[in-house]
Amino acid sequence: MLLRRVLSRFQGLSGWPVKSLPMLSVKNELLQVLATVLEGLQAGAGAKAAFESPKVAAHGDLATTAAMQLAKPLKQPPRQVAENLRAALLAQPTYQRWVDAVEIAGPGFINIRLKPEAKQQIVREVLSQAQDFGKQPDNGQRMMVEFVSANPTGPLHVGHGRQGALGDAICNLYQTQGWDVYREFYYNDAGVQISTLANSVQLRAKGFKPGDAEWPEQAYNGDYIGEIAADFLAKKTVKSDDREFTASGDVDALDDIRLFAVAYLRHEQDLDLKAFAVRFDNYYLESSLYLSGKVDDAVKKLHDAGKTYEQDGALWLKSTDYGDDKDRVMRKGDGSYTYFVPDVAYHISKWERGFHKAVNIQGTDHHGTIARVRAGLQAAGVGIAEGFPDYVLHTMVRVVRGGEEVKISKRAGSYVTLRDLIEWTSKDAVRFFLLSRKPDTEYTFDVDLAVAKNNDNPVYYVQYAHARICSVLAAWQEKDGGQPDTLKDVDLSPLQSPQAQALMLLLARYPEMLSAAAADFAPHDVTFYLRELAACYHSYYDAERILVDDEAVKRARLALVAATAQVLDNGLAVLGVSAPQKM
Repeated sequence: MLLRRVLSRFQGLSGWPVKSLPMLSVKNELLQVLATVLEGLQAGAGAKAAFESPKVAAHGDLATTAAMQLAKPLKQPPRQVAENLRAALLAQPTYQRWVDAVEIAGPGFINIRLKPEAKQQIVREVLSQAQDFGKQPDNGQRMMVEFVSANPTGPLHVGHGRQGALGDAICNLYQTQGWDVYREFYYNDAGVQISTLANSVQLRAKGFKPGDAEWPEQAYNGDYIGEIAADFLAKKTVKSDDREFTASGDVDALDDIRLFAVAYLRHEQDLDLKAFAVRFDNYYLESSLYLSGKVDDAVKKLHDAGKTYEQDGALWLKSTDYGDDKDRVMRKGDGSYTYFVPDVAYHISKWERGFHKAVNIQGTDHHGTIARVRAGLQAAGVGIAEGFPDYVLHTMVRVVRGGEEVKISKRAGSYVTLRDLIEWTSKDAVRFFLLSRKPDTEYTFDVDLAVAKNNDNPVYYVQYAHARICSVLAAWQEKDGGQPDTLKDVDLSPLQSPQAQALMLLLARYPEMLSAAAADFAPHDVTFYLRELAACYHSYYDAERILVDDEAVKRARLALVAATAQVLDNGLAVLGVSAPQKM
């Protein structure tokens, strides 16, 4: 009776809406049918339809735990629910077309084995969609990602590099999911650090250097300070993405020195970012928050909302009202604001500019500011959603070269610069390596590994897989005059081997992997996937010759490897890493 009722309801619910996947695929068709059948078992269950990958590949290609989830509300043993679900699925034309077997395991797991032709469809989809494979349509939503945000007091260090790679990859991930992404660089162009920079350059311009009795302990010691001083004395003009300044050469004009030094270092940072292929839509100055009155306006909003109080000569925010462990000082006794106050004003500005989703990429040393910034935004009463903004915090990076840790750069004086790392290895290696671990985990960058041309080097391993496929396609074109565009419509039925089917299943996982990586701010998932895909391709290449005499077999295999190259290219593009055709 129950099975007949399920099948009856199925006939009337063929259009039951489920969350669509990034592509119109066989898996999506199967998921829609599963959703409709589940809805027949229990109202509302269809919306929870989902597939997962079996933990053991030999158990099948897709799996669902729906029977165990429905056992309690249906008051039936999980195995019985699974039997009813299995019978209902096998009765449907879509499952008869694409599914080889539906099997029940354990207490009620359902494993689904796809027919080879079902797996083969992914090759056609990848080749037809090309660079768009895995991408969602525009969703009409905007978001801002703030990253790097280095103060212009010195060259970018390796930590800034990790932040740049993370921020850019997260932007790319969200763009694949249909978001309109805006990249912003925020920096402090005033304050104590900038004053220290100006004083350091002035001393070098006057002929003093580190080690002299006149040299302050807190001054910046790197060689770059001497370079700035020399160019200031030479009355040079420096131009960056957001400013331009010509030096006066007057060693007593401290304000001129400050403006020149900031412009000089902004230019240097621009060069670093261009070498790293990172771009920004806007540079936002902390000073503008004060000049425009946004800081005072934010403080007024908090005061008018009754969320501040005076104590011990200071102005406090009632941040404990919003889950902070203690109230925070906003304005100190000397009248200056603590550093989180302009942060609150800045994020109100983000919200007012229409960015109702914002992500900040910052070092783990910023962890303590999260609660107070969010508290300030909630207390301001301007309609900002709770939990705004999102944060991705990263640890610093150790650099090892020749088996020993490298702690300083001659030019920077106290740390390894991003440009050092790029010059020692490559932009591609730096990006891939810095993205290959979760942001909040410690990471050691091995320079020697990054330049090694072997399978232990992950970026080389992935890029070599792409180049290897390109060489096969080039050989086919040279020998047979083959054209890659003709592979979109070839007969794929020869792709029957276990290695070919494993490769196709992995290609089909790409869109879901992108969606999950974006949702979790996890570009490292893309690196893991690409390494797995490269390994799967290498295994396939070792198992089957591609350029065989049989024309039908050859063209089917060429289509499969061309699809693999396309997905490798797409994934590397998300990371900002090139996909070379030759190595």
